[in-house]
Amino acid sequence: MERNLKNVLVISFGFLLLFTAYGGLQSLQSSLNSEEGLGVASLSVLYAALILSSMFLPPILIKKLGCKWTIAISMCCYIAFSLGNFYASWYTLIPTSVILGLGGAPLWSAKCTYLTIAGSSYAEKAGKNAKDIINQYFGIFFLVFQSSGIWGNLISSLILSQSSTKVEISEEDLECCGAYNCLTDTTNTTGSAKPSNSLIYTLLGVYTASGVLAVLLVIIFLDQIKSDQAETEKEKLEAPSFWSTFLATFRHLKDKRQCLLIPLTMYSGFEQGFLSGDYTKVYVTCALGIQYVGYVMICFAAVNSLCSLLFGKISQFTGRKLLFALATVTNTACIIALLLWKPHPKQLAVFFVFPALWGLSDAVWQTQTNGLYGILFEKHKEAAFANYRLWESLGFVIAFGYSTKLQAYIKLYILLSVLVLSMVTYGAVEYLEAKSSPETPTATKKENGGPHSQETRM
Repeated sequence: MERNLKNVLVISFGFLLLFTAYGGLQSLQSSLNSEEGLGVASLSVLYAALILSSMFLPPILIKKLGCKWTIAISMCCYIAFSLGNFYASWYTLIPTSVILGLGGAPLWSAKCTYLTIAGSSYAEKAGKNAKDIINQYFGIFFLVFQSSGIWGNLISSLILSQSSTKVEISEEDLECCGAYNCLTDTTNTTGSAKPSNSLIYTLLGVYTASGVLAVLLVIIFLDQIKSDQAETEKEKLEAPSFWSTFLATFRHLKDKRQCLLIPLTMYSGFEQGFLSGDYTKVYVTCALGIQYVGYVMICFAAVNSLCSLLFGKISQFTGRKLLFALATVTNTACIIALLLWKPHPKQLAVFFVFPALWGLSDAVWQTQTNGLYGILFEKHKEAAFANYRLWESLGFVIAFGYSTKLQAYIKLYILLSVLVLSMVTYGAVEYLEAKSSPETPTATKKENGGPHSQETRM
């Protein structure tokens, strides 16, 4: 096998193993560690640490350690979070969330750097266009990586469904599920009752082992970048000082279009935070039980992946405006329906319809917003995407931060308000673009690399 392709596959399957564990754990935090809002608080802290990490750590670690060892050490930060869940408390989960957040940005930056160098190296040897090979490598990576949301949630559902204590949910308790949730952690005896410790430890053991396998795969099979390639990359990393990069992120806010895109970018964090932090708890866990959370999130991940691929291709024919309109209508319909719907186990299919439609909308928010940034700020991509990561992560921090303080219906109204504001400001951006350049193409390109895909999906 061609050596560069082997390295691409090693990184791809390493990330698959790692995010199989992290993705499953993130979906369960609000239900598994619901006492005093510990689970969602840990996620809020995690994304706050990620913001800080994005601004300072990646260039330093890649320069000192190289891409291979930055990836391996950053993966260990994710394993720490899995270990913190074994004895979940404020003294274990919060510190390990900070550790994971600090490791998240270097992990993704090192991955992007490695794949870029590998693609350029192969293109030079084969006499091919470097951009084409790099895009091909990123395509292979995301093809493998995107399935992690399916496997992680499948593992959690299969293990947690083994619980021998099936709690019968009364009609009176079911009345308390949904947007106007009225059950507290101390009074809730419905399906949101925690599984046995043995099942939880089994699940966490599988997730931890998956993370350890990811680290071993990288350490044993991933080649270190050749010294001449590494030096070239170091020069690129050293070109701007850390403070100049940091300040460039905020100087970019002088661009009116960037300011107008802040609500849309933050909405991406809000809507993902609601699905994984609130929908899974007050709808799915409350009415069906925690063992169904994984199956529901599999539906979201599968539709999201398929639609991301689809929208990335058809945007050149439809234009981004039509896709943004589709996502807005779909998300608005879902929010209104969630405000009105009283979840009941007899309506099992409905529990999967919402995440499927949410996945369709999220696919638009991810592909088209990334593409929009790439097109509008082509000459200042680094500062633009630093802003993208900053404001999306801030959306996550706020969404998880107020998760335990507000009832679900208030969060849905906030979500709807931010969505409306996002579309107004997005419309203003399109107006400014049309005014300055009537022939501005509406076709968008899906950006390769970048977390949320995951980092957010982090």
